[in-house]
Amino acid sequence: MVAHGTLVADTLGALRAASVPERREHSAGYFPSDLEILGVPAPSIRAVLRPVARQLREVTPDEALSVARALVGTGVHEARQLAWELIGGRRDVVARLAAAAVEELGRGNDNWATVDGFSLYVAGPAWRDGQVRDEDVVRWAGDDDRWWRRTALVSTVALNLRSRGGSGDAARTLVVCELLAHDPDPMVAKALSWALRALVGVDADGVRAFLDRHGEALASLVRREVRRKLETGRKSGRGAR
Repeated sequence: MVAHGTLVADTLGALRAASVPERREHSAGYFPSDLEILGVPAPSIRAVLRPVARQLREVTPDEALSVARALVGTGVHEARQLAWELIGGRRDVVARLAAAAVEELGRGNDNWATVDGFSLYVAGPAWRDGQVRDEDVVRWAGDDDRWWRRTALVSTVALNLRSRGGSGDAARTLVVCELLAHDPDPMVAKALSWALRALVGVDADGVRAFLDRHGEALASLVRREVRRKLETGRKSGRGAR
């Protein structure tokens, strides 16, 4: 049995010790949030995660999920990021995540960085593995909260990228993209671009047809980035994928 309170307190202390003031100030402008942002670089978050994951390796999935929930409950951005990766690293924990559990974990996500980590490591894998239903993701796509709409789109990435455990699912991806094709929110439009670009390697013809179908009604960023991905395999002309 793991002493959850001690482990969470120690983990939070390690994250605070890894804080970089300049990064904290930059992050506050880059992804404004009501969560506490410590300014911990991603490699440092993973360095803190490694001993936590080792300590939890032999515990039950429910115990590991309990620790993750406690980390989410701290209200610290980096603790949430660590919790997402902790969950994503354990398929037996993902298998405990029906829609209600996913939505509980995602409550309070209020910026793109938190949402994207949550979608890639938690919501997307739970959907990919059948724990979350298609109807649940469609409901997120229709939510008034921009961050749940973004979650629906970024979750499709876990269906289509091998690096995220996906084997490709154009049909389900395009259902979500169709629902949000004309969403005016820039945070949603950027996620739509990402979802379509991740689908290119699975169904390039389907992505081209989507662009043709929606044409100028799509945000210019979506048209530009997705066309470039189709033509060059890259997101931008600067070599970024």
